[in-house]
Amino acid sequence: MERVSWFKRLKEGITTSTREKKEAPDGVWVKCPSCKKAYRNKEFLENLKICPYCDHHSRLNSEEYFDIIYDESEYKILFADLRSIDFLGFTDSKSYQVRLDEAYEKTGLSDAMAVAEGTVDGHPLVVACMDFEFIGGSMGSVVGEKIARAVDRALEQRSALLIISKSGGARMMESSISLMQLAKTSAKLTQLAREGVPYFSLMTDPTTGGVTASYAMLGDINMAEPGALIGFAGPRVIKETIKKDLPKGFQRSEFLLESGFLDFIVDRRLLRQRLMELLVLFKS
Repeated sequence: MERVSWFKRLKEGITTSTREKKEAPDGVWVKCPSCKKAYRNKEFLENLKICPYCDHHSRLNSEEYFDIIYDESEYKILFADLRSIDFLGFTDSKSYQVRLDEAYEKTGLSDAMAVAEGTVDGHPLVVACMDFEFIGGSMGSVVGEKIARAVDRALEQRSALLIISKSGGARMMESSISLMQLAKTSAKLTQLAREGVPYFSLMTDPTTGGVTASYAMLGDINMAEPGALIGFAGPRVIKETIKKDLPKGFQRSEFLLESGFLDFIVDRRLLRQRLMELLVLFKS
């Protein structure tokens, strides 16, 4: 079946994607989780899931980001055949395999990372984007391997790489194998740096745990969406550990920008334009 972009489906009211959306009907109102104001669902979608009153950025999935970024919303999905396996036989309240099967059925994804390639204003770009809806965007062996292969693809094509992070951290069901991905992905990104191939990192809400401790903070350009939670441990854990109140807005994008951890904050509606500017800048 021919892939039809999110924007075309929205405009024409069709759902032909392999990841059929379960959005609220047109006439249903959406309540912003930040300012608590209500607005129509269609307005919410047309505004790229940004509140029209307070600019709160709700989460997008990988397909939606690809549609926003690429020319004519056209791109090729890479490495979709990679899937996690329960090599430890891990079980908590339910087995890891059951959790995987539930995530496959719920999301239509192969794991918490999707990789695509295409062009942005004619410039080639490989994008690796995390999906929080797949087991909290946790980083396991497949996420690490997809990033490694995305790096190899970028090197092969001499194409810039963008990683969009949205994660609760490492996937505990894969134990030390999951933690090894921090070193693996960091080492692969070093190859890009040595070859002079640009890497851009976009942090969205939330970007936490091992993802923050590895590839999310290693970009030639580190950017974030407004209001995104970014950090290793969560603010509640830190507060309980140090027994002190944290600064206002601690671990949000704006706080990190003031503290020098980010190069800039980008409104989602301007993301494609900013990428166009960066691709021209790094090409020159």
